[in-house]
Amino acid sequence: MPSPIRIAVVIPCRDDAHMLDACLTALAAQTRPADLVLVVDNASTDDSADVARRHGVELAEQPRVGIWPAAATGYDLVRDRADVIARIDADSRPHPDWIARIERAFLADPGLGVLTGGAQFYDVDPVRAYLGAHWYIGGGRFWVKAWLGIPLVFGSNFAMRTAIWERVRTEVRRDDARVHDDLDLTIHLRASDGVRWDRDLRMPVSARPITSVRALARRVWRVVPTFAASWPRGRFRAAVREDQPPEPWGEPDDLAPHYGR
Repeated sequence: MPSPIRIAVVIPCRDDAHMLDACLTALAAQTRPADLVLVVDNASTDDSADVARRHGVELAEQPRVGIWPAAATGYDLVRDRADVIARIDADSRPHPDWIARIERAFLADPGLGVLTGGAQFYDVDPVRAYLGAHWYIGGGRFWVKAWLGIPLVFGSNFAMRTAIWERVRTEVRRDDARVHDDLDLTIHLRASDGVRWDRDLRMPVSARPITSVRALARRVWRVVPTFAASWPRGRFRAAVREDQPPEPWGEPDDLAPHYGR
């Protein structure tokens, strides 16, 4: 029997061909298949696009480097063909029941607008995996809930009704590679949107963001320009100049490529 809701999965990808292959293999093994899988190739120089074609999924291109431009492009392209937009990254390896859990949650609760879960870091020792999941991701969720009153939407593991994206797509900083796309999205959500965190909706993701002090510091520092640009609703946008590198670590072109390396 056909499902009453259509679920599209969007995957922004930049130079992650090997991980994308494992990600798409995991998606193909879902107990409840996606109705549509779209990979947005973000100016990759490797064979990421070829990997997407080999798996038979849809492929789009976004030449503006940045995870927000790539993700937003994907959301726009599937919004007329899905009731729920699910999002993972190329280094995500969803459990076989990931989409089935999303479907059950949205069918059971008409007031649910956004569903998000946590992380399970692979390719790292157990101690750092625990700290990454509970202090890095969990800590962000705690503080964002304290500040905004809703859970942090985790970009590598969430799903939203298309209607949510229709409302916020012109409000978020979708062309700004300097901000955290998931935090920016969270800032523009409302309590009435029905944002829920599910502790059982866990996503295996690469431990790259937590394997070095530099990588972790770069990601944490991006919280500052994200809040400056977007919260509350752009009040502090003037605090971040458009020509100003937002981080003291690395060159400006190190902000978005490879998404967390």
